[in-house]
Amino acid sequence: MNDRYRHSTGARIGHHAFDAIEHVRLGEAVYQRIADALVRGELRPSERLKIRDIAGEMGTSVTPVRDAILRLVQDGALVQRSPRDIRVPVLKLDEYLEIRRIRLVLEGLAAEDAARKATIDDIARLASILADNERAFTEGHVEEAVALNQVFHFALAEVAGLGQLRAILHRLWLKIGPIISAAYERGGRAMIEHHPAVLDAIRRSDPAGARAAIQRDITCGSDVILGADVIAFPSD
Repeated sequence: MNDRYRHSTGARIGHHAFDAIEHVRLGEAVYQRIADALVRGELRPSERLKIRDIAGEMGTSVTPVRDAILRLVQDGALVQRSPRDIRVPVLKLDEYLEIRRIRLVLEGLAAEDAARKATIDDIARLASILADNERAFTEGHVEEAVALNQVFHFALAEVAGLGQLRAILHRLWLKIGPIISAAYERGGRAMIEHHPAVLDAIRRSDPAGARAAIQRDITCGSDVILGADVIAFPSD
């Protein structure tokens, strides 16, 4: 094998490797965009996703969109009834209640640790999120209010420095983000009425108070969700 052949082969391998890396990056970007839409409640239960429409909106081919959707189906965040029928699932009652139990524990822990660790800048950030959420409600921007609700919940884990817990919450919110969004118009401020109490407890460095407040928030929001016809109840 001469040097010229080696150089030519290396160039081809390098080119293909670069293409593969770019494909992975593009696929990850598409996955994150769809995942964010689920977590932030931009998509609703039973809503259908069209691969070509998403590809057109993102300026990509259908391949990375198809790959991203397959990952989300494997995550349980989407359901694929046929190659052309891909939807946001409607959670069954027992699935939702299990997620609620997990959230009560994990988000309670996040609020506790946030109360122990929050800096002045952290508290200012949380206060800004709540102010923006209040403004969104006042101005009738429901989609923005829904997104800011998620931002606040995730910010508690970030302030607490619990990166692994935040990653777990992200997987849970892939499934409950659409449900929370669907219940928001019915629930209104009931969906966030305990957020100021969470922030007050964090300001006081009161871990138990912060945990209790976020758990009340989850429980009260759950009452709205269970009455909003967004969960699949078992047939009588």
